[in-house]
Amino acid sequence: MAASSSSLKLNTWSTAAIAFFLLVINHNFQIIEGCFNSIISFGDSLADTGNGLHLSLNKIHPPHFARQPYGETFFHHPTGRFSDGRLVIDFIAESLGLPLVPAYLGSNIDERNNVKFRQGVNFAVGGATALDSAYLLDKGVRAPNNVSLGTQLGWFKQMMSTFCKLPSECKEFVQKSLVLVGEIGGNDFNHAFLANSTKEEVESYVPAVISTISSAIKELIELGASTLLIPGDLPIGCSTAYLTKFMHSDKEHYDPKTGCINWLNKFSQQYNELLQKELHFLRELYPSATIIYADYYNAAMQFYTSPKSHGFRKGGLVACCGAGGPYNFKFSAVCGDPPARNICSDTSMYASWDGMHFTEAAYKLIATGLLQGTFTFPSLPKICNLLNPK
Repeated sequence: MAASSSSLKLNTWSTAAIAFFLLVINHNFQIIEGCFNSIISFGDSLADTGNGLHLSLNKIHPPHFARQPYGETFFHHPTGRFSDGRLVIDFIAESLGLPLVPAYLGSNIDERNNVKFRQGVNFAVGGATALDSAYLLDKGVRAPNNVSLGTQLGWFKQMMSTFCKLPSECKEFVQKSLVLVGEIGGNDFNHAFLANSTKEEVESYVPAVISTISSAIKELIELGASTLLIPGDLPIGCSTAYLTKFMHSDKEHYDPKTGCINWLNKFSQQYNELLQKELHFLRELYPSATIIYADYYNAAMQFYTSPKSHGFRKGGLVACCGAGGPYNFKFSAVCGDPPARNICSDTSMYASWDGMHFTEAAYKLIATGLLQGTFTFPSLPKICNLLNPK
């Protein structure tokens, strides 16, 4: 039966609309292609692409993130990423036209000298902190590993000592790279709050966290970095793990619109304000460097304030992979552990992957906001246009 003229017009319009939509999406992800020759990354599990996995290889029992269903969506096997698929750093690499950024650890000296790290190197480790473990222990906080931001900077300098033939060559490599400093610092608070430290106790060392990040930025600029991206803290009051830990019967405890815990989100906001003040100071101190703040807080709030409009039909608070409970999360059995068998069938409907980290779909939404410039200050695309004028 022949289609009517109106239905043909509708189908033609729909096809054109879909094509235009795909073109817009592709444009958003290609807008900064060619701006940087490589990515140098420091951080924690939000950016770890395999370093944490390498550090755990000698353990008798593999860590939970080394087991299925981690990596199932994109890679189809665990890669050391704390998600079902790609992370923000992966989407940034794709937008730059670069390969996914390889983990530094696990490579031998010869590999570190060849093309493997010419287009990117990642020092981020799951569980890493900004402050060193000795400082945190003095505050009564135990870090799960001894990897701090200082440790990662040490690895970077060690790599550079064999990576380049001349100091000028090293400086050029760093200068033409997008340097991601974080997210880092979140675990300095996570390890404390989740081990029953008070808000006042954690607030006492917030200035030290910011000072450590600031010192790392200064050191990287002295080593040649010209464009640095520094993410702020996420809204921890919306974290599945925090919601489970601080579950309360008093409704005043929660934001009625999102279901997030008010006082914890206020903590994140206050920390982010202090971090941005420090970045403003650094911009004045180093006017030739481009220091970009990545607003992870508000980028993530998109899927907490209106999850369904962003495709998260199961909401932003309940974990996709867990062991049951109100938020499908238990500290005694996390995703990847044998008892944690309550795994969703469609990860794209969830923002929370394992209770502490996001799904690929959520990371993609955050990355899109950064790449479009909505949640980067100054705007990443505008900076790129200046670096790489058409």
